[in-house]
Amino acid sequence: MEKGIILPQVRSQMTPDWKTNGVRIVRAGELDTNTPQTPGMTRAAAITHAKVGASKLWAGTVVVEPDAKTSAHHHGELETVLYIISGRARMRWGDHLEFSEEAGPGDFIFVPPWVPHQEMNANPDVPVSAVVIRSGQDPVVVNLDIPEAHLSDKAPVPFHPPADRQ
Repeated sequence: MEKGIILPQVRSQMTPDWKTNGVRIVRAGELDTNTPQTPGMTRAAAITHAKVGASKLWAGTVVVEPDAKTSAHHHGELETVLYIISGRARMRWGDHLEFSEEAGPGDFIFVPPWVPHQEMNANPDVPVSAVVIRSGQDPVVVNLDIPEAHLSDKAPVPFHPPADRQ
């Protein structure tokens, strides 16, 4: 066999099976709610290792009921992105949850690794619906005992000056 020539039977063994190992579509009715839940929030997994073979990403949806909020927590070394579909989300973060900002439909939220934060619905009447993407498969949630997390979520927003004034 000449160098650089691949025989047809070898070529067919080297070609990936794109039908079973290619693009995967997870339909709206196929999301998996058998994932860690928080009272007042409903998570549903779409992109997981079990569903599509993903190894570096997890993606799904979350619906946050009116006035619901999480406890203070972080996600270890995972990066998290939320895309707000509807409603108004409020995020608090920092060692004492001293920073706060709101996001609405079309906005993205990025939560870096190890950042203490709290998610909440800023609207008392309308659920928040969002897409969530994480940089890993494990459902890492480290709950934190931050007394400020139990204070009213009606505090003035934002708690810190906009980036252009820092």
